[in-house]
Amino acid sequence: MIEKIASSAAPEAIGPYAQGVKLGNLVFTSGQIALDPKTGLLAENNITVQTEQVMQNLSAVLLSAGTDFSHVVKTTCYLTDMANFAEFNAVYGKYITSAARSCVAVAALPKGALVEVDLVAEIENR
Repeated sequence: MIEKIASSAAPEAIGPYAQGVKLGNLVFTSGQIALDPKTGLLAENNITVQTEQVMQNLSAVLLSAGTDFSHVVKTTCYLTDMANFAEFNAVYGKYITSAARSCVAVAALPKGALVEVDLVAEIENR
């Protein structure tokens, strides 16, 4: 059975989707951009600041699902400019160090964001 994940510490979905879903012992997050969950506004136009907000948003969804970054198995990362990869990677690497990852350049992201990340994580049996 699929269970919807929702966290008030992450931005509300801006469309007809869930912040994440649980299926068995896995959680799949929707892509997170750098929206501040308190204001709904996009973080400043800086890749480091936006990546930090994205990771905080993902952390909130993971915690609501009963897991954390240490259990992430796969991420997909979207950047609007690959020239930002080094700065993105520096922040990303503070949170996730051993997951499989894809990182691609895209023409645009919602609300003019510079970065978006979605992931799959394991939920340990407790």
